[in-house]
Parts: sequence; structure tokens; C-alpha cells
Amino acid sequence: MKNILVTGGAGFIGSHTVVELINSGYHPIILDDFRNSSRDVIQRLAELTKTKLTCYDQDYKDVKNLNQILKKESIDGVIHFAAYKAVGESSENPLKYYHNNVSGFVSLLRALETAKIKNIVFSSSCTVYGEPDKLPLDESAPVKAAASPYGETKKMCEKILHDATLVSKSFKSLSLRYFNPIGAHPSALIGELPIGTPTCLVPFLTQSVAGLRGGLTVYGDDYPTPDGTCIRDYVHVVDLAKAHIKAFEFLEGQEATTYDICNVGTGQGSSVLEVINEFERVTGKKVDYKIGPRRSGDLITSYASVDKAKTMLGWQSGLTLADALKDAWRWQETLR
Repeated sequence: MKNILVTGGAGFIGSHTVVELINSGYHPIILDDFRNSSRDVIQRLAELTKTKLTCYDQDYKDVKNLNQILKKESIDGVIHFAAYKAVGESSENPLKYYHNNVSGFVSLLRALETAKIKNIVFSSSCTVYGEPDKLPLDESAPVKAAASPYGETKKMCEKILHDATLVSKSFKSLSLRYFNPIGAHPSALIGELPIGTPTCLVPFLTQSVAGLRGGLTVYGDDYPTPDGTCIRDYVHVVDLAKAHIKAFEFLEGQEATTYDICNVGTGQGSSVLEVINEFERVTGKKVDYKIGPRRSGDLITSYASVDKAKTMLGWQSGLTLADALKDAWRWQETLR
């Protein structure tokens, strides 16, 4: 059984990936300091997987302890999620983001190189594309100036990983560019649990319907889209987690040093109002929302070309927007 270090393994995407690693016969080693997650996730994961989990409660930037873990656990590869991700906060405190997301990533790569660990899957983002020139977005689309320091950290880390891999005699790495992860595990044992006020549509929507927030604001209804609201590619977090397994298997199958990038999405866009209407349809719950002015920095439309994921990784999404919204609401109900 191969040991996979999952940095940020107690977070939203990380925890779901831990489940899929176990389902696929891997042994995940969780590294998380719980600053953006809850410690009870580990108990929930153990209940869900019927597995005794290995978890280290520490900052991934603690190089001394990281080196000890890499040696002790005989790590075969790394899936790296540990990063700050709040766009607004990154603009207010950019040094915090550059220190954690970029400087910490460099330290991680150095530790992996010293430990001769070859396989690295990096959690990137479609934010690197900016406002698209054409749709759907494929991996050949230009990487543009990011709208926030958070987006810049993803661009920087992709470049760092690319350069480090090309000069390495051992690294095999892949950057997965996520579109918009939503949903929760169908067991309702794990799901998205934002610290503070959610900045993404679906967790704010579910918290609003649950009575934990005020009404939802739709930022602009005058965009050049069919219903005037912004369009995004919403991918179920369980599908996204499975993409990481396919990514790791791809890297294991490469004989030579390699670096690549790959979109992870559904290939379909849904508008904000379509998401609201679909949520009401599948849950029977009414969403209290109002139309507000446009929000600075919001893209008009963004959705993925997923051809490369199909051909290179043998992966494609299987769950629908309805599935994701039902699972997100089922998870929210357990938290009330």
C-alpha cells in the first residue's frame, strides 16, 4: 500500500480526496494545522472510511517536522492542498498569502527533493486564466494577470513547480486547475465548512436557507448572459476528489520526469440564477435573494474544456449540479 501525504487533508477538497484515496487502496497521511478546518473532520473521516487515520497536527511550513514525517512514513507521493484561499482576504493581507502559499510551497518542494519523493499533484485554480478570450477554456488558454494575490499565488506555484520539475532528475508533477467545487459527500459526514462568512455562492446559499445568514445577494443581473447573471462551471467535490486519484495514477505511470496541467470541471456552465432555481427544485426550499450591483473582479463567464482530462487522465465528471446541491443541503442540515 502506497503512502500519500495530503497537505491540508482536513479541508473541504482534501478530506474528500482522503476518502477516495482509501477507496482506491492508498494510505493517506494527513498533514493539517486546522487553521482553516475543524478537528472533528478526522473523526468523521474515520467513521466514513472505517479506517484508523494517520494525521499530523502541524503547519506544513515547519520544515524540521516535515522532514521527520517524510522519513518516518516512507512517503510515495504528495497531494498538496495546504493554502489560504479567500480572495478578498488576500487583497487585504497579501504578504500572508505569499508567505504561506508560495514560500511554504518552495520549502515543501525542497523537502520532497531531499527525501527523493517523485510524485506531486498540485491544487491549482482556473483563476489563472482570468477573463476568457474564448470558451470553453482549455489548457492552451493564456495565463493572465490575476485579479487577486490569491490568484497570483496559484500562478507562481505553477511556475515554480514547472521549473523545479524540469531541472529535477526525479520529479513528476501535475497541476490540476479546478473550476468551482461544490457539494458534499453523500453520507453527509463531511462537506464544506467555511470559517467565517462564506465567499462562495453555494455555502452562502445553504447557510442563508438554514437561517444562519441573511438573504443572498446576486451581484448583478445585467451581464451579457442569457439571464444576466454570471456563469461558472460547478463540479461536485466527490468527482474532483476522484480526479486526484487519476492524476496520481497518471504520474506513477510516467517513466521520465514530467510536468503537466489539466482542467477539472464539468465542461458546462450554470448561471447564478440557474443554481438558485435548481436548488429550490431539488430541495423544495425557497431561497430568499435580492439583486445587487455588480461585484468588482467577478468574471462574466467561465467554464472548462475537459477533453484533456478525459484523454490524459481517463477522468470525467459523473455527478450533476442537482446531485451537488442536494448533497450540499443534506450536509448543511447536519450542522443546524
